[in-house]
Amino acid sequence: MILLCLPMISFAQPAGGFGGFQVPQANLETSAVWKDVNYAGDDQAFHTCDIYLPKQVKDAYPVVIHIYGSAWFSNSSKGMADLGTIVKALLDAGYAVVCPNHRSSADAKWPAQIHDIRAVIRFVRGDASKYKFDPSFIATSGFSSGGHLASTAATTSGTKEATVGSVTIDLEGSVGNHTDQSSAVNAACDWSGPIDLTAMNCGDHITMGEKSPEDVLLDSKLDKEPDKYRSLSASTYIDPTDPPVIIFHGEKDNVVPCCQGKKFYELLQANGIKSEATFVPEGGHGMGMYSAENLQKMVNFLNEVRNVKP
Repeated sequence: MILLCLPMISFAQPAGGFGGFQVPQANLETSAVWKDVNYAGDDQAFHTCDIYLPKQVKDAYPVVIHIYGSAWFSNSSKGMADLGTIVKALLDAGYAVVCPNHRSSADAKWPAQIHDIRAVIRFVRGDASKYKFDPSFIATSGFSSGGHLASTAATTSGTKEATVGSVTIDLEGSVGNHTDQSSAVNAACDWSGPIDLTAMNCGDHITMGEKSPEDVLLDSKLDKEPDKYRSLSASTYIDPTDPPVIIFHGEKDNVVPCCQGKKFYELLQANGIKSEATFVPEGGHGMGMYSAENLQKMVNFLNEVRNVKP
């Protein structure tokens, strides 16, 4: 397999996974930054996050939790979480941004990863005054497998447990010191995320080998335990009570095929959920996706959900 060597760009996980290209260096204008804050109250590096506050000083800021892509293979890529693109656009628009690590598929199997993201959401509420968070608006955002986690946090928002066929799944977990807080979110931004893990062959895609990232995450095979794959899919949990979602996907994405984003949008619309979608004709898996226009669409959508006038 050929790895492309580009200046300032690195893979957040082995090539062929759901991580795409990440830009680790960025010139962010901030009023405060906290690095390696442990959101779970333990001593694990995979339970740390970086917190960025906008340059304009305010008493409190709406929050977006942005999750890196890694095919769930990485537990330490928060420093490569689209800082120069998505994070910068959110900061410039007045949003506090929290970039968390989470357990990888080598550390723990599903649903540990959504437990970690829900712990981050509860941490934002529980430590709101310390970090100047406004807990009245918390959104999730993510690229690739991070988009999967951001979307699943939205479609399962307010749901602590679900039964999917033969599988009963704990969606909440008990990670962290703020289990009394809500893990609900107000909106989500899905950038190139896998949404239906039972249908990853819906379009042109890279052959992942004997075991796909979702196989590793679930320690299974689709033909053996399909309900596990349904329990991993954000699309499984969609209902009319879900918060608004905005989707971005490249039509030339050969890692997570664009039909994933298109099906997600169709299901959201069918359930009457406020949603928008942008499908970029020449967009790949991250490449060609972060135009100023798309970043502004994201900001406008979040502002509209918050009922903030331009």
